[in-house]
Formats: sequence, C-alpha cells, structure tokens
Amino acid sequence: MRTAYFLLCLCASVSGQDLETPQYDAIEEKVDLKAQDADRRSSRQVNPPQKLETRPHITDFTVKTTIISRYAFTAVSCSMINRVSAAKEGVFQVQIPSSAFISNFTMIIAGRVVPGTVQAKEKKIIDPTQEAKKLRNATKASSSENEMETFRMAVNIPGKNKATFLLIYEELLQRRLGKYELVTSIRPLQLVSKLLVDITILELSEITYLEVPPLRNSRNNGLGATTKPSNQVTIPPSTTIKQDKTTCRITFSPNIVQQAKIARNGILGDFIIRYDVERELGVGQIQVLNGFFVHYFAPKDLPAVPKNIVFIIDTSSSMVGTKMKQTKEALFTILKDLRPQDHFNIVSFSNRIKVWHQGKLVPVSPDNIRDAKKFIYLLNPTGGTNINGGIQTGTALLSDYNAQVKDTQRRVSLIIFLTDGRPTVGEIQSPKIVNNTKLAVQEKICVFSIGIGNDVDYRLLEHLSLENCGMVRRIHEEADAKTMLKGFYDEIGTPLLSDIHIHYTDDMVDYVTQNLFINYFNGSEIVIAGKLSNPDADTLHVQVTASNSDKSIVLESNVPLKNKEKEVQKTIASLEKVNEENNYIERLWGYLSVKELLKSRIRSTTSKQREYLSDKAKNLSVKYNFVTPLSTMVVELPDIQMDRPNADEANLNDHDYGGKPQSLHRNEKQPDAVVKNKEEKIVTFSKTSADGDPHFVVDFPLSKMAVCFNINGEPGDVIRLVSDHTTSGITVNGKLIGAPAPVNSHKKQRTYFSTITIMVNKPKRSYIEITPQKVILDGKDRVILPCDKTVTVDSGDLSVSVVEKSNVTVTIWGTVSFVILIHQYKNPAFYQRDHLGFYISNSKGLSNNSHGLLGQFIYQDVSVSEVQLSKTQQNGTIPVNDLPSFSATLNLKDRRIPVIKKQRKIYSGKHQVDCWFVKNNAGKLIDGTYKDYVVAHLFDTGMGPDGSNEA
Repeated sequence: MRTAYFLLCLCASVSGQDLETPQYDAIEEKVDLKAQDADRRSSRQVNPPQKLETRPHITDFTVKTTIISRYAFTAVSCSMINRVSAAKEGVFQVQIPSSAFISNFTMIIAGRVVPGTVQAKEKKIIDPTQEAKKLRNATKASSSENEMETFRMAVNIPGKNKATFLLIYEELLQRRLGKYELVTSIRPLQLVSKLLVDITILELSEITYLEVPPLRNSRNNGLGATTKPSNQVTIPPSTTIKQDKTTCRITFSPNIVQQAKIARNGILGDFIIRYDVERELGVGQIQVLNGFFVHYFAPKDLPAVPKNIVFIIDTSSSMVGTKMKQTKEALFTILKDLRPQDHFNIVSFSNRIKVWHQGKLVPVSPDNIRDAKKFIYLLNPTGGTNINGGIQTGTALLSDYNAQVKDTQRRVSLIIFLTDGRPTVGEIQSPKIVNNTKLAVQEKICVFSIGIGNDVDYRLLEHLSLENCGMVRRIHEEADAKTMLKGFYDEIGTPLLSDIHIHYTDDMVDYVTQNLFINYFNGSEIVIAGKLSNPDADTLHVQVTASNSDKSIVLESNVPLKNKEKEVQKTIASLEKVNEENNYIERLWGYLSVKELLKSRIRSTTSKQREYLSDKAKNLSVKYNFVTPLSTMVVELPDIQMDRPNADEANLNDHDYGGKPQSLHRNEKQPDAVVKNKEEKIVTFSKTSADGDPHFVVDFPLSKMAVCFNINGEPGDVIRLVSDHTTSGITVNGKLIGAPAPVNSHKKQRTYFSTITIMVNKPKRSYIEITPQKVILDGKDRVILPCDKTVTVDSGDLSVSVVEKSNVTVTIWGTVSFVILIHQYKNPAFYQRDHLGFYISNSKGLSNNSHGLLGQFIYQDVSVSEVQLSKTQQNGTIPVNDLPSFSATLNLKDRRIPVIKKQRKIYSGKHQVDCWFVKNNAGKLIDGTYKDYVVAHLFDTGMGPDGSNEA
C-alpha cells in the first residue's frame, strides 16, 4: 500500500492559457507518481519521427454544480481509458476557484476504489531546502479570491483498463457589482467524446438577473470587466437554459466538432454564469435548517456615503512599460467616476515620494480632475520601491485631513495602494511595514491593496489589507490591468453604510461568524452564519445598526424560525437526497468559520494566539472534510498489477457495484469467498446473495451454475428475502435506502439495503436488527453491539459474531447461517451510502417450503439451453463491450426464461461469478412479481394468502 499526500499548495493559474505546461505541480507525493506534464509534445527532429507514446484517452468529462442559496457544490468527474497493453500515466487536471475548499477526492483505478481522506497537517521541522519552493507556491490563505488554482493528479493506469477521478469542492459565491458569478473551468487537455457542464441554481428568492456570456479563454478580464447587456451576449454553443421564478438549469454539452472549433487542444476556457436575486427589505433574508441559520444582508436604494480617498501608486523602475501605461489609463477612468461630494489626493512612490497636493485632500471638481490627470500623465517610473514611505505619507494625509476638517456628513476613508514589487528602499522588513501601517491607520482608514505582476510581495499586501479592513487583489503579468483596476474600484467606489453591527438575541445563538463590518459597498452582500442554541425556539430577534451619510440606521425584526425552516425544506425537497446539499447551511457555516479563522491567524501577533487559531481551523477543516492550509488530502494507493491486460477489469461498469467501501479495501488480501476476523475465525460464504444496488445472485450447486438478477425497488421498500415462517420459523427482510446515481450512470437513482432484520419464532421469538452502525439482538436479553468492534455473543440457539467494520455472522441452531457485509464509507462520494450485503452461508436448517426473493430457490434445480449468436450479431450490430457470448434459455420449474451470460462481482468485489442474467426485475424467474415481495414493515412475518410462506 502506498500513500500519496495532496498538500494544500495548489498551482495558482497565471492565465487561462498555461495549463498544458504548469509552472509547478499541485501535488507533492511520497510515492513516485511520475508527475509529468499532462500534454507533452515531441520536439522537432531531423530523423524520421518515432512512434508517439499513446496517452490514455478521456472518454467523459462532466462538471455538475448545484447552487443552493449562493452556496455551490461542484463535482468534477473524469473517466479515461488506457487502450494499449502497457501501463500508461493518466493525468487528471482541473482548475478550481481559490475561494473554494476541496471536500472529496476519489479514484477508481482498474476497478479498485481509492478514496481520499482529509487529515490534519502535522507540525514539521522547517526544512531550509524547501523554503524557496514554498515561497513560489501560493497557499489558499494567500490567494486572491478571484484566482483559480490547478489540482493535478497523475497515476499509472494498467494496460487495457480504465480510471475514473471524482473531485468535489464547495464555495460561497461572492456578490460583486450586483451579481453572483460561478466560474467553471473546461480544460480537459484533449477533445472529449462526452463533455457536459450541468448547473442547477436553487434560490428561495426570485432570480431577477441571469447571464451566460461567451466562453472566457483567458483571465485577463476580472468580474468588473464591462460586458454587453444580456440581450446582446451570445451564449456558448450547445448551451440550454431552463428557468422559472426561483430555479434555473443550465447545461453546456458541445460535441467534438464544436469543441474543436473552440480549441483543438481541449482548453475550451471558462464557462461563466452570473445571476442575482430579489432582495428582502429590512434586516434581510434569514434561512434556517437543522439548527443552523444563515443571514443575507444587502440593502439597496440608499444614498452613497461620501469618501475621502488617497491613491498611492508605485512608480519604481519595475513599473516601466505596459504596467505604468495601463495604471495611468485606469486612473484616468476612475477619476471620472469620483462623485462631487468626494475628496481625494494622489501619492506616488519609488525611492522618492511625490504628493500631488501637499497636506490636504481636494474636492472633486472639473479643474481638480484635469490637474490630477496631468499629474498622473507626467509620472515616470524610476528608482527603488519605498512601500513604507508611500503608505505612511498617504495615511498621514488622510488622518490629518480628517482631524482638521469638521464635516457634518459622515465619510468613509479609503486608501487604494498599488505596487508591482517588494520593498527595496527605506523600511524593507514586512512585519515592521505592517505594524507601522496599523499604528498610522488606527482603525479609521481601510486599505485596499492591488498587486501587479508575478514578483509582487502578495503576503505583505494581504497583511496590510486584512489588518486594516480592506481587500487585496492580484493582477497577473499578462492580464488587462486597466480593466481589472477599474473593476476593483467599482466594487468599493460606492459605500452605502459604515459601522454595520448585526446583533442576535444573546441566549439564542452560538458560534456566530463575523457580525461587525466597517463598510458595506453597493452591489456586495454581507453573509453571517451561526448555530442556534435552542433550535426549538419560535422566533429570533435580529437587530441591524449602521450609519449612512447623514444619520444612524436601526433595523429590527422577530424572525419566525419554524416558518423559515419549512420554507427551506420545501425548496430543497426537489433535490436528489444528498447529505451535503441537504445540510448546506451548516456546511456554509463551517466554510465561513474556517475562512475567518485563517484570516485571524494571519493577523495574529503572538505564537500562542496563532497556535490557538490554527487548532480551531484545523479541527473544523477535518470535521467538514475541507482541504485547507491546515489539512491535507491523503490517498492510500493500492498495489495494482501493471502491464497485465484484463478485459474484465477494463469493462468497468458503475452499476455492477457501487464502489467498494473504504473499510474493506484496506483489508489484507484474502482467498476468494473467505473473510478472516482478528481472531482468525474463518467465515465461509456461499454465492447466494443480495448485495450492492441490490444485485441478486442465486447459486445452484447441483446444476453447477449461478443465476443473477437486479431489483429496481423504491427507497423505503421492505423486501422479503427469506420466508420460512411456518416451518423453521425464520424470516429475513431488508429495507431499501435511496442514493443518487454516479455521474454518467444510466440509472436515475440507486437503492441499497440500509437495514436487515432476521426473525426467529422457534423455540422462542427473537430477532436481530442489523444496520451499518450497530446490531440489536433481542433474544434472552436485549443486546446492542457496535459494528466498529469485533465481538461474539451467544444467546441460546442464536449466535451473533461481529468482525470490526467488515461483517456480521448470524447462526441459528448451528444449521442456518447468514453473513451480512458492512459497507461503510469514511469519506463517501455524493452517490455513496453506507449499506449492507446479505449472503446465505448455510441453508441446511431451512425447509423445502422456504420462499422469498432468495429463499424460493434453495431447493430448486435449473438447466440452460444455449444458442450461439449469429455472425451478423458478432460482427457489427452489437458493440464489442456489450456482446454476450451466447443467447440462452433458462429452464426452471415449467418456465422458459431468456438469459444472457454475465459476470458479477461479490464479496466486496473480491470474487467474480459467471452467471446467467435475467432482465426486467427477474421477470418469469421469480414467483409472481417484485411487488409481491414488498411487505409492510421490517418485522413483518406474514404468510401468503394460501397459508404458505410466500411473501
């Protein structure tokens, strides 16, 4: 077993065009995964070219996103096949937003399910040799919220085999300039036969705006880039939009021809949607679910608060050329957008500090705007970079002006600080610059930092802004700095409120995220989440206090909690039953809490405080399975036989088995049909079973063959598996639980056994109830056994043996044995559910009258009449992978049932059975129909209408 660690240092993408040759990999591993470039090209040669190495072909690339009230769950699925006999490296590479947290990663390689687990990072001794690399890699905590990062995994795929990768990440969409934006990177690095982007938006408020602009092939333009009105925007080809009042479904599924017209290398670009919703007046919108709440506050139609603003511009020699030109052009545009009530000044810094107007801020007027443009136009890049001097000069201007001028209007004080480098002149120690700025600002000025280029000291800018109620934004070397600068200013150019404090009834809420905000800007949104200390309370009192340009504002409301929760439950009822999405408010709370702890960690001034914040963030990261700077994704890679063609393994079929649970594929290899517990007790299985989706196998040992069939039941159905109530007194029932189908499955949903009950009424009535978590034995005494411990209990004629997280064996009178496999997932994919598999190990004590879906076959015999397929069927009309060897008829009792030869995996995929498969819910194979075997409840032992054991 090999272990790969996915460290948090993901690649920060410089532009949308760099994916074929990433600057550095996203993953550091303890195993040799040959982390080569995903799309190597052979260099030109004078000699005749050699045969190019064939890389695995991507057959499917699907991105499905569900947005519930701004919180987005995105699942990226990629399947690839290695068509050659030799093992080849397969590369799964996808870009995700820097603001997102990965919450799940699973691989299926040659039929082996390899789940990832999120673990807390251990404290390590600093290795000086690694420091240079760490400086190059931007972590999540220090990545611009607008950036994308590259997740990359490279593994060897055995010859003639498949690999499937599933990555899930979560993010809260930020409202900027009045819109939420979801960016989906479509860069599979090759043309794909089946490519799909599927986005579902589910909001409680009416969707008032929706835009799907053309694909963005680079990230030169930020969110603030000016776009055409929605009625003039051409949506990407093969895009469909279905929208009603509060929901929207958007799909993008270009065929290979359409993909090739966009980009032949598989780098299609970013698929973007922007939308907005109707706002609730007053205190805003509050949603409640499962003891947690989220509060969205975005007031509108308020007068703008006047601002005092100082632009501090880097004019060192590194700004020469395009950087300086675009900065000047952006400033010219920004100056035109200043309001008449605003006051402003400009400071330039290199090794010299220049101030446009000494000792004051000037009002916005045509003459002042004209003179400011002239000052900017004459700026020439030269000299070093005195960051500390520039900031100290700008803050002194603002502080002195605010102290001298007694204005009846409330004003917001802002600094927009722009640089492309690191401090080289004056104070060059970053901690001292941050501390000097904090002392000068005194919590009265907000510092908004912009870093241009790839050499900027981004962590310094981040500290400067986080310490002083601002934001930081990065503009890469190749980006359109003019557009992005203007867009960033537009986000903060219109303050509507200041000193916003949102208060909830003290004894009603716990663990509330940030609820005090210095400023609220037009087009943004304040989001707060918390835990209700009393979920059964009827109302929650909410009070919002804030200041606008000329007065204080107080908004209050008593929120009816139960009504709000019913609204949420009704809204999400249309979703497929997925645990994470149905608990989105708690996960949103976890997401915001981790984000705020990471920011507080950056601002911490002592090692003790930093350690405390780190521990809290680390614990929450592990609890919610988030990959953050303090947690890591660990994958235990199985030992897979390489360079051995295996056609059966190559034909991976998602619906044959729902993925082996993590607790099972960590066991050591065992002989087929044998499982050992810690005490080396051997449990022998028969093939007669009901496992997986559920898939049934019936072994006919006298006929030396097996028959298999599927049952497509409904969640909640209780199925009679074995019924021998009148003779031996034994009945076995199983209850189905629903689960969504995996990506690209032909099914709409899957069903598994969540509970199995075994009733015995001779000589005394007793029962065993089994779930993936516990076993309840009600015999002489009532005993509850956990499934995560190995233990054996004898209760008269009943014996129950639990093997830790593996199986439960129930033995009755020593002549009847059932084995129930426990399928548990430590970190389940969205389509996985903990479930059970039922196997009949010994049936000697069951009578000839046994019935049920499995019991009716115990004493039966069958035969098969085979007919070989015609040459036409074998040579062109049936796909090779779907081609059965024979068409045949199964003879059972007086019935003739069409069957085809198949193979089925049992015992958690450790054994493969050749069987004759019966279609259509075992039509004609079983007595009656499937519905005849659905009973009222788990403890139903009722007999058939004729007094028999029939269900």
